[in-house]
Amino acid sequence: MTVQAAMVQEVTAAGIESTTGGKRTRRRGKPSRKSIGMFLCIVPFLVLVFLFSYFPLYGWIYSLFDYKPALGLSGSEFVGLQWFRMLVSSPTQLAEILQVLVNTLAISFLGIATSILPLAFAVFLNEVRTPWFRNAVQTLTTLPNFISWVLVYMIAFSLFSSTGLVNSVLNDWGLISTPIKFLDTDQHIWLTMTLWSIWKGLGWGAIIYLAAISGIDQSLYESARIDGAGRFQTMWYITIPQLMPTYLVLLLLSVANLLNNGMEQYFVFQNAFNKEHIQVLDLYVYNIGITGNSLSMATAIGMLKSVISVILLFTVNAIAKRVRGTSIV
Repeated sequence: MTVQAAMVQEVTAAGIESTTGGKRTRRRGKPSRKSIGMFLCIVPFLVLVFLFSYFPLYGWIYSLFDYKPALGLSGSEFVGLQWFRMLVSSPTQLAEILQVLVNTLAISFLGIATSILPLAFAVFLNEVRTPWFRNAVQTLTTLPNFISWVLVYMIAFSLFSSTGLVNSVLNDWGLISTPIKFLDTDQHIWLTMTLWSIWKGLGWGAIIYLAAISGIDQSLYESARIDGAGRFQTMWYITIPQLMPTYLVLLLLSVANLLNNGMEQYFVFQNAFNKEHIQVLDLYVYNIGITGNSLSMATAIGMLKSVISVILLFTVNAIAKRVRGTSIV
């Protein structure tokens, strides 16, 4: 038996061992200093996640009380599941919630249907050969993401209000005699909100796909060009298939967040004309809790929304594991 074989056999029998400078040391599975240091680096982020994501769950206890801000939680009456029963026992309340759910799901599905647009935009932007023009387009399409929805509504109001730029130009050209109500109407409000979301998030959503494109093996493109493939063929047979795993993960996460539309956009665009069809679940919770001064009811609705969102997340995770063989959680 050679010396090397004897050493391998000895290491296998004794566990994880190493010889350094003629001295044999045994590793007992203890974490190294580097591992401890890396863990300490992420501790502040774990603390932030706990404080902002898990600690606020304590507020769910308000759904069990008839909470009065002046009395505090200790002075408020304990009512148990009264607010949850009220959600399904009152026909008026139930009809209102059903309409809110229809609004939420309709806008969410429109967002999912248009989620392919950032991918397509990234693919075509990557094909632009002039660097300064590509960078300019990417910058201009990404900037709206950093504009608050209040400023977006100011832009919309200055352009599409009854006295806005669009109506003024159409009136001066003699194309209309009365102003067109772009904002003071509930017609096509779901589509309108989706278009504003696309305008605001198209460039930002394309960033992750541009990063994925930069990681594609360039030898695939070289082989395709040698075989005579053109630009559209390389896009269709190489770029898009390589981006599909990223797209599917983001799509599954979007499905898991069907009930999470946010409220800022709909809060600034809502008015007496479109309130019935623009009120999504997050905005409804805000209106119930702040405007309606029923914090306990709003907490109950928000609690149910969170539970349903978690169920959707684990459902799509199970589907992803069955279909793709890998899970997202």
